Amino acid sequence: MRTVATVVVTLLVLTSSLGMGVVGTHGGVAAAQPECEFPTTVTDATGEEITVEEEPERIVAMQPSDAQILWEIGAREKVVGMPVGQYTDYLEGHDEPADISEDDGITVSTERVIDLEPDLVLASAVADEEQVRQLREAGLTVYQTQDATSIDDVKANTETVGQLTGECAGAAETVDWMNEEIGAIEEAAEGEQRPTVLYAMGDGFTAGEGTFIADVVETAGGENLGSEAGIEFYGQISEEVVVSEDPDWIVYPDNFEEPPVSEQVIESTTAGQEDQVVQVDSNRLNQPGPQVVYAIGTLAETFHPDAYATAGDGASTGEGDGEQPADTDAGEDQPGFGVVAALAALVAAGVLLFRRR
Repeated sequence: MRTVATVVVTLLVLTSSLGMGVVGTHGGVAAAQPECEFPTTVTDATGEEITVEEEPERIVAMQPSDAQILWEIGAREKVVGMPVGQYTDYLEGHDEPADISEDDGITVSTERVIDLEPDLVLASAVADEEQVRQLREAGLTVYQTQDATSIDDVKANTETVGQLTGECAGAAETVDWMNEEIGAIEEAAEGEQRPTVLYAMGDGFTAGEGTFIADVVETAGGENLGSEAGIEFYGQISEEVVVSEDPDWIVYPDNFEEPPVSEQVIESTTAGQEDQVVQVDSNRLNQPGPQVVYAIGTLAETFHPDAYATAGDGASTGEGDGEQPADTDAGEDQPGFGVVAALAALVAAGVLLFRRR
């Protein structure tokens, strides 16, 4: 367990055979798709070899990011339990599975998960280790996903979840869609001047080197200020350093009504002086799931509007100018779970104790 400074309590490969399969949830032309085979065995983030004997019919998603992946790959109908509430209400039909969270809408109830008798439990990287142990001791098959520190990690987790749930074709198509969208964004931003970007998480926290958010910012055609300033993982950065680094843009999640930075920073930086402060959908940016593509598109369009306009249909923000993700309802403003989302939620709530995995 690794504590981060002042603020917080935790609320926050693939081996499949190829064959002909159906297209997944994102549409497109039918093509050769991988078919799942069972039993299948993978090693999870805890180092355990997890074997799923046959295609699961009952799945529990312990965190919203797990649910997002399941929705995107076409496994929604198999989900019998998940956190139901403000962190998943952007998913169409989010209230159909049983709610496995306590009254706070955050803490997972071990008893509720066990009572659902799932064939498979998916636990994100921030799941409580003791809870995972208890579920396994109760005889449940629990797979804990790897911590996503990059967009490639999100793709790998999506493929593995597809393999475990019998949705290999949907997972493959989802990853193909991500590659196509991101490729168009990167092509549009190629050769453009890269602005310096501060991701303001509240209470002075930002994303540093080796984080999921840093990869998102850089993929969208920016330079992550936290990385440039020597921040590792998610850490606090002083106002003096921010002013010295002089970000061109300040980006913040929309669980804050106003930018979580001081007036001094706004008045003393290019971002504030040129009104280059942008709010982004926290569900899409903070949850390490396929919908991060839309956050990348939004940032790329913000940083490089002229170049982005030439990207055509290959890149979209998901806000009316491109294909919406299957079975989702855009526009909600609550954070989800993943390492960055957990920290963002904690910082926004003003409480502290954060685990790094």
